[in-house]
Amino acid sequence: MSLLDHPVPPGPPGTAALLPHPLPPLPAPLPRPVRPLAVLPQLWLVTTAVHEATAARHAPLVLEPAELARAAELRRPADRATYLCAHVGLRRLLGSHLGVAPRNVPLARAPCPCCGEPHGRPVLPDGRLHFSLSHCEGLSLIALAPAPVGVDVEPVPHPDTVSEAADVLHPAESAELAALAPDLRPDAFTRVWTRKEAYLKGLGVGLGDDPAGTRVGAGPAPAAPVGWLLADVAVPAGHHAAVAVRL
Repeated sequence: MSLLDHPVPPGPPGTAALLPHPLPPLPAPLPRPVRPLAVLPQLWLVTTAVHEATAARHAPLVLEPAELARAAELRRPADRATYLCAHVGLRRLLGSHLGVAPRNVPLARAPCPCCGEPHGRPVLPDGRLHFSLSHCEGLSLIALAPAPVGVDVEPVPHPDTVSEAADVLHPAESAELAALAPDLRPDAFTRVWTRKEAYLKGLGVGLGDDPAGTRVGAGPAPAAPVGWLLADVAVPAGHHAAVAVRL
C-alpha cells in the first residue's frame, strides 16, 4: 500500500502500515519517569526511491502554491524529489489525523522565539497535534505527537567536515569526540548533531539558538535535557536520526 495512493489510517506509535519503514519511536527500556504513553511520538521514515513517482504526480493536488514554488527552486532533481516526498507525506498524515483533505490541512507559522514575528516553525493553529519533519537526500523522517516534538535525520559526513564543525558543540561533547579514534568520530558527531537539532526543533528555536548551549551527549545514550525525552532512531546505514519530545 502506498503512502500517496490511499487514505492514511492513524495507528499506534510505530505501526503505520502504509509506509515501507514504520519505526519504533523510542528504545526500550525507556528512561524513567515518563508520562503516559500518549505523549510518545509516532514516527515514519519515507524513502524517496519508493515514493518519488507518486509524490511528483500527487504534489499539485496536495501541496500549497508556496510549497510547489519551493520545490521548483531546488536545482538538484534528487533534492526536489525528497522535498516532494517529505511534504506530500506530511500532509497526508496530518490530513488523516485531522479528518480533512491533505491540501486543506490548516498549517500556520508560530511566532519566532527570537523576535516574536510570525515566521517560526510550521504548526497547526489549534495546537491539538504537534509535528516535525526532517529530510536529507533520499530519506525523510516525520513525527507526530500530542506535545512539542522535533526530529532530525542526517548522513554521516566526511571526517574533514567533523573537524571543522566540532567547535560548535557543547565543550563536553567536543571532549567526547576528541577522546575517540579518528575513524569513529564521524558517526559520533552525526549522532550528537541529530540529537541536538531534534531538541532545538522541538523547542521551536532550531539553529537560531547556540548549538553549544545544551549538552545532549555524543555517546551511545543521549543526555536528555530536563523535561524532554530524547532518543536515537534506527535509520539506514550511513545515517543517524533522533527524536525529542517534551514530557
